[in-house]
Amino acid sequence: MNSEALPQPPLCPYQLYFATVPNQSPPNPPSPPIAQPTRVAFCIGQLEVGGAERCLVELATRLDRQKFELRVYCLDPEPPAPRGALVAQLRAAGIEPRFLGLRRWRPVAAAVRLAGAFRRDRPAIVQSFLYRANMIASVAARLARVDHFVTGIRVADPRRGRLWLERRLTRNADRIVCVSQSVAEYARTAGRFSPDKLMVIPNGVSMERFRGTPAVYLSQLGVPAGRRGLCVIGRLDKQKNIEWLLAEAPALLEILPGHDLILVGDGPRRKKLERQAAESPIAGRVHFVGWQENVPGILAACDLLLLPSAWEGMPNVLLEAMATGRPVVAADVEGVRQVLGSLAPQQIFPAGDGRLMKDRVTAILGNPDLAARLGAENQRRAEHEFSPKIMVAAYEQLYQSLLRE
Repeated sequence: MNSEALPQPPLCPYQLYFATVPNQSPPNPPSPPIAQPTRVAFCIGQLEVGGAERCLVELATRLDRQKFELRVYCLDPEPPAPRGALVAQLRAAGIEPRFLGLRRWRPVAAAVRLAGAFRRDRPAIVQSFLYRANMIASVAARLARVDHFVTGIRVADPRRGRLWLERRLTRNADRIVCVSQSVAEYARTAGRFSPDKLMVIPNGVSMERFRGTPAVYLSQLGVPAGRRGLCVIGRLDKQKNIEWLLAEAPALLEILPGHDLILVGDGPRRKKLERQAAESPIAGRVHFVGWQENVPGILAACDLLLLPSAWEGMPNVLLEAMATGRPVVAADVEGVRQVLGSLAPQQIFPAGDGRLMKDRVTAILGNPDLAARLGAENQRRAEHEFSPKIMVAAYEQLYQSLLRE
């Protein structure tokens, strides 16, 4: 199957300006004067480095302080060093996150405690990030009688029971922010969320973190000197489809005798994946390097990012690889086409198609000019289509529209 022939997802009636004016920030209609900043509360489960967590921090630190006063609530305890980089970023911006240290198996007690925090701080708008925080914050917002509640769906999670529960518990949401068009369509069809509440605001990527970042030495990650790297970055769980990739890796690395596979991240499947790699004929060419702080440096050191995921929403690591100026080869799952745009045909493959995945990788790495061109075009697209400025302007417009209502 040729990926160029794959059907494009339809536009939904709730698609916003991002489908039609990708090269400019969304317009900000006139709003009534605000005597003092509106208090907005963000709620998330944990603040270790991750896609949703980074989005929260980018948004919190860039919102107009003359219009909005930020509070950040984290359900888990503060992450230990060195995994607290996002916490340090918030504090550097003058935002002190509040860590509630709530127990995951006591959601009702967690909602009651969070509602107490909302009553004390009296936010006009509460916005939650990710499934667990969506559930708890929705109940807490009702208990505290918060004026406006915004939730979001960031992945096309195939577990229908979670979708059903999330729809039931977040019925009080004024808006449901989806990170891509395909996630919004999934929420409407599989989740049966109201299309009147769904809206699309893509993530943004901070170019200053990635452009011109010095590459790490791969030998520091346990890669033998002189070897080149293909990297996979993400949580080692079912969603990322690493079992499938490891099954395909012997044939791929046979074609690329100078390259090794570098897996960056931790997760519940790490030990199982390590056993699978150890039993394969390429055991010495697969490197599990765990959680790493310097992701920009690793991307800069590798020739290409692989994204074999079974499902996504809008993969942040794809934007980060593009911002670094790297070509990518990604499964054609939710959000990937929206991120890559016209650059998709040479960099995607149907999920689970090992032959076409190998063809894409070898075509790029076998042609240095093509790899350099794709990397440069990826970087330009990340900068112009997915800047944090566009993302923040969209959220500010959303908050102002709720205040007008």
